[in-house]
Amino acid sequence: MNKLSTGEKIFRVFNYLLLFAICVVTLYPLWHVAMASISDPLIVYAKRGFYFYPAGEITLRGYKLVLDNPNIISGFLNTLFYVVVGTSISMFLTILGAYVLSRKGLYWNNLIMKIIVFTMYFHGGLIPFYLMVKNMGLLDSRWSIILPIAVNTWNLIIMRTAFAGIPESLVESAKLDGASDWRIVWVIMVPLAQATVAVIALFYAVRMWNEWFNPSIFLSSKDKYPIQLLLREILLQNDTKSMTQLSAVGQSQQESYRLLVKYCTIMVATLPILFVYPFLQRYFIQGVMIGSVKG
Repeated sequence: MNKLSTGEKIFRVFNYLLLFAICVVTLYPLWHVAMASISDPLIVYAKRGFYFYPAGEITLRGYKLVLDNPNIISGFLNTLFYVVVGTSISMFLTILGAYVLSRKGLYWNNLIMKIIVFTMYFHGGLIPFYLMVKNMGLLDSRWSIILPIAVNTWNLIIMRTAFAGIPESLVESAKLDGASDWRIVWVIMVPLAQATVAVIALFYAVRMWNEWFNPSIFLSSKDKYPIQLLLREILLQNDTKSMTQLSAVGQSQQESYRLLVKYCTIMVATLPILFVYPFLQRYFIQGVMIGSVKG
């Protein structure tokens, strides 16, 4: 076993300290919100500053108020629809597009790739985008959140790179055995590139979970709002009346529960997507490196 030099030891210590500091800076805001969300609402309303532990008696009343709100439930169901359906459609189109673009015999392959890459740096702008969605008849429709942004250019390029790294001999052997391109994609290409597929699926799912800007433009019916757009209204417009109504907490407690409800709503909107990461962690680094090293 090789001994580390003094310089390597110093670098390793500095590296660990830097990574620890980054972890603290990254995780503390979530910890602060989590501790405040289970604190006494009167203390939360009166106290300002950091929360390293719950203040006062631990209570889950704020979560009960949030989950009893029908808007939050419908927002969750809408977000689940956008994530599941949107991610499925995006992955389907991205995989098929990446497979076609990874084939060496494709006519005008370089030209098509240049046109696709061009869209990463130049776009028509917000107004043409809105007019396109409007002319397609998608305004105030759930499909307006899914279809116009179904394929991400960067994800398509990463998937294409992963498919291009699979030996061509496997594809040729499958074709000699009578396999169609459809079967080659789903039986050979996708399983061999499962790390990249898992990472791209995570990227799409996180994007759809956090989507709020397009819904704020294209949706006018509140029953179609995703959870993130409802969270934005609660945080920026101080809209907590539906969760702190008189029948829920009483007139004297309404004001004190407003801040607690905000903290609880943030946690409710954040935790579900965080639970997805541990299941895909083993694919994450491998999939990103495959897409970035080969080209």
